[in-house]
Amino acid sequence: MRKRKSKEKIKLHPVMALLVLSVIVIILSGILSLFNVHANFSQISTKTGEYQATTEAVTSLLNLSGLKYIFTSTVSNFANLAVLPHLIIILLGIGVMRKSGFIRTLVTELTKKVKKTTVTFVLVFTCIIASIIGDLSYIIFIPISAMLFRYGKRNPNIGVIAAFAALSCGTGISILLTSTDSSLLSTTLLNVHVLQSNYTISPYAFWFIMLFATVAISLIITNITENIIAKNLPKYEIEEDNNEDLEFTKEKKRGLLLAGIAGFIYLIIFLYNIIPGLPLSGKLLDNSQSLYIDKLFSYDSFFSNGFIFIVTVFFIILGLAYGIGAKTIKNNKDFVESLGFSLDRIGQVLVMIFATATFISIFKQTNIGNVITITLANWLGNTNFSGLPLIILLFIISGIITIFLPGTINKWSILAATTIPKLMYNGISPEFAQVVFRFGESITMGITPILAYFIVYVAYLEKYSGNNKTISLSQAIKYQIPYSVMAMGVYLIIIIIWYLIGLPLGAGARVAL
Repeated sequence: MRKRKSKEKIKLHPVMALLVLSVIVIILSGILSLFNVHANFSQISTKTGEYQATTEAVTSLLNLSGLKYIFTSTVSNFANLAVLPHLIIILLGIGVMRKSGFIRTLVTELTKKVKKTTVTFVLVFTCIIASIIGDLSYIIFIPISAMLFRYGKRNPNIGVIAAFAALSCGTGISILLTSTDSSLLSTTLLNVHVLQSNYTISPYAFWFIMLFATVAISLIITNITENIIAKNLPKYEIEEDNNEDLEFTKEKKRGLLLAGIAGFIYLIIFLYNIIPGLPLSGKLLDNSQSLYIDKLFSYDSFFSNGFIFIVTVFFIILGLAYGIGAKTIKNNKDFVESLGFSLDRIGQVLVMIFATATFISIFKQTNIGNVITITLANWLGNTNFSGLPLIILLFIISGIITIFLPGTINKWSILAATTIPKLMYNGISPEFAQVVFRFGESITMGITPILAYFIVYVAYLEKYSGNNKTISLSQAIKYQIPYSVMAMGVYLIIIIIWYLIGLPLGAGARVAL
């Protein structure tokens, strides 16, 4: 008992761990800057289409200018971190669905005759497909997954862990072309055209391999969740609503019917406004773009800028319609109170987000991530490897640099200048190079606290741990390690199979040139 207590005393709260990491990064930046640590690389200019020499050096924050940056930018970095407003807004909608009883009734009825494994697989598969909406999927699916398992009479943290694993390990899988894929394709083609000016890549160039990877990763994540995570987490007791009648009454049926009708009407209106070419349609699109995915997710797209609010309104409509039908929301006071129902313990979450924003901004300002990425990219370019060893090296390097530089587009803009020519000279297509890069970054995306949405995962783990138990950063990462290891194995097998057999990646794309 004494040993257990001593361990609990030295366990760092995530906020303290992030502050300690921030201090370590500041000290490290001073040391590396003192030794003039830097890296040189060539990058394609979007204006001239030619290579330009660029130097990235570690910036010291262990000096007066560094301290000025920390003190003057901390507040703005916290306010500008997208996690903060997006999470609060989505919780308004989830609050209405929870308070009205909509989620509980829906989940109870949908899962009471369904196998647990099936529920987990559907959640995991949905999360992977949700990559089309980018990082916003973390904000939406982590809270929803907790509710799915909570009202399915299982530990909510099973759902939180599984959802985060699917979102992170599946970050590089895109059956449909996403806005990220569109940006990556532009960078890829920019570097390819230096060697072959007439080279083109189809938007469906990755469809076959991505479909196979989606099913394979969904199965492996489901298996790990049920056979490792679920068996090692304690049974969860619902603390609230224990006395609620679980019978599927007429009021609940009426509530679900009204919610279904209202939600269907809202979705029809929404979908009509993202379909181009119909009378008065496409109002949510940026019609200045050529590709549909860019029309949907460009920076000027109403859909892209308002997506979280669009989803929140959808949740509010479902919860409100159910509450009116089931008579759980009787007046405007009930409705207003339900909006804040999921904001319980939000103060602690805000502190976590503040610590995360501070740590991420400090790390980015030091340039350590960029220097590491450039150094490894240069090493890949100078290696004598070819064929399958070269591909595996790209895969491993992509995983390593993701720990320090999670941003997909930023990483590829650095890697592509070295990777694309190197692989093309070895007879490997740029499409396959991009696939290997995407698979590689997926294996470590879930174990880096530099990912801004990692803290949402940690916050929800702690929320449902019970007895005010602290979930440390190391514990949160520990839950994800089995997924990362198995995902690495699955992705490597897929890469090797496609390379050795020469299977098509998708429409008009193969492994070899």
